[in-house]
Amino acid sequence: MSDTHDAAGERGSHGAHGRPPTRADTWAAFRRSPLLPATVLVLILAVAAALFAGSYTYTMANPTPRHIPTAVVGATDTAEGRRFTDGMERALDASLELRRYGTGAAARRAVEEQEVFAVLTARPGGGVALDVVGASGASVAQLLAEAGIGVGRATGVPVAVRDVEPLQKGDPRGLALFYISLAAVIIGFVGAIQLSVHARGLDPAERIAFTAGYALLGGFAIAATVDWLLGAVDLPFGESWLILALTMFASGMVFTMFNTLIGRWAMLPTWGLMVLLGNPSSGGAVSWPLLPSALGHIGRWLPPGASVNAQHTAVYFGGHQHVFPFAVLGAWALVSCGVFWFWRHRHPGGRDRAPAHAAA
Repeated sequence: MSDTHDAAGERGSHGAHGRPPTRADTWAAFRRSPLLPATVLVLILAVAAALFAGSYTYTMANPTPRHIPTAVVGATDTAEGRRFTDGMERALDASLELRRYGTGAAARRAVEEQEVFAVLTARPGGGVALDVVGASGASVAQLLAEAGIGVGRATGVPVAVRDVEPLQKGDPRGLALFYISLAAVIIGFVGAIQLSVHARGLDPAERIAFTAGYALLGGFAIAATVDWLLGAVDLPFGESWLILALTMFASGMVFTMFNTLIGRWAMLPTWGLMVLLGNPSSGGAVSWPLLPSALGHIGRWLPPGASVNAQHTAVYFGGHQHVFPFAVLGAWALVSCGVFWFWRHRHPGGRDRAPAHAAA
């Protein structure tokens, strides 16, 4: 019996065929074990942490003006007017895009349509009036106001600065709309992840229906908390609820689409698209004239940016809502649902529909 035990021990230490395990054997065993995906996840999480910090720092830590559309009314082509505009460009280290309007009312309509971020008016008695628009972007309005006052002192041009569309008192920095859109985006795809884990047996139609269900309920909960409970922002409740629900649904279906296409690694493209790229470029925390130009354009085509734009217009520029952000959210939701439905057989879920006698 001792000889048998010694032989078994020798086989265990030298592998199944009585030889020492090779490097290929060790690698094959490692690939079959849970250690490989765990190691890959460690590396991915480290890279994701760096990218997360880098993307938000790059876009938000030191916003720089690059392209600021500004309405011009009156005779600002005088020596005094040119001195002020030249001083503003030097102070901002950027080129103001001056758009001339015949009347103050026309310039005001451009403000309501969010086509310009400020209105520069020549005053009949001399000097200029600089109207900023806090609701179009608190960071841009603050930057323009501070630069205008400083340039007026430096050039000797009298300047009157006022905010013609200020932010609500409960949201003095203009970040509440960014936060509620961020909540809708993140909870949207986290909800889809939880459905894939805890309700794996849902059929495709049921999965879409339950995604729509938690999007509707979650959007209502976000809007009710921010408006009714906290009183931070006075929302146009029905419209804001619709925007939040559509954002959550689109975000959840984006994850479901990627889960269908690439399985367990679906979180990577979802996180990259929605969080690393979408949220910093949404214009919610930093207005698009202060973002790198490429991000400012890309952000409008992604769900976070579309959500912020639609919410922002609904709250501060009611009656001037644009179709574009709703079209972007709807397109992402529709394409994601279509891809999921077309390749639904690849999705790691669903119930076994085999007849009972077949199963037996």
